[in-house]
Amino acid sequence: MMLLDVLASNTKLEAFINSLIEQGSQLGWTIIKAIIVFIVGRFIIRMINKLVRRILTKRDFEPSVKTFVGSLVNVTLMVLLIISVVGALGVQTTSFAALLASAGVAVGMALSGNLSNFAGGLIILLFKPFKVGDYIESQGVGGTVREIQIFHTILVTPDNKNIFIPNGSLSSGVVTNISNESTRRVDWTFGVEYGCDYNHVKSVVESVLAQDARILNEPAPFIALSALADSSVNVVVRVWVKSSDYWGVYFDTNKAIYATFNAEGIGFPFPQLTVHQAKD
Repeated sequence: MMLLDVLASNTKLEAFINSLIEQGSQLGWTIIKAIIVFIVGRFIIRMINKLVRRILTKRDFEPSVKTFVGSLVNVTLMVLLIISVVGALGVQTTSFAALLASAGVAVGMALSGNLSNFAGGLIILLFKPFKVGDYIESQGVGGTVREIQIFHTILVTPDNKNIFIPNGSLSSGVVTNISNESTRRVDWTFGVEYGCDYNHVKSVVESVLAQDARILNEPAPFIALSALADSSVNVVVRVWVKSSDYWGVYFDTNKAIYATFNAEGIGFPFPQLTVHQAKD
């Protein structure tokens, strides 16, 4: 009787082990299939992305459209790959979709910001307040637009930092596009000492401006006495230049004015406080 019990126990143990081996092999094969699907899917996505970029390049689309469409295609393909991997793991895609649908409210609330950013990207591409290569200022930062992606726009600052700004904020907020016009106005305010001859100061400034070929003749440079400040007589100077020459003209003129004023005996003021002591 005991021998029969031992044999029965061994039979159950053997059946259990065989079941574990069978389930383990099935699980291992399922994981291997999912890994194969992922690797092949990544390869296919990479090839499709290259093909899309090649087509967009041949069709001579704007860089803004290229980066947006490329980002959109990549995200869409990645979502399809995730669904394929989930299906390869044995999860029914219909059940997976039903699960997402049942959690639609929560998912919608979580993705509401991204959906507004996606819509903002479409608005940017449609109305073109800026494009790739433009220098813009928005949300308290400024930089050159490098990419317009489906959710964010990437700016590169003059000191080579990357700034990611949500498209929703750019499409609904204030954006200053500095590169949109071919010309810009450069403004200075130069302070000179009280007692300086204004006509002499004006002629010296005019001679400095006339020596810079980058300064446009139309509109003509503007020079005027703008204010009688506490310690200085302020002279405002405004000229027009090509947008690409803005900073070069600005800094070079500062240097030339400083050197020429010193040579001409025009003094630069500094804050002063005169104290009068009453006599006893």
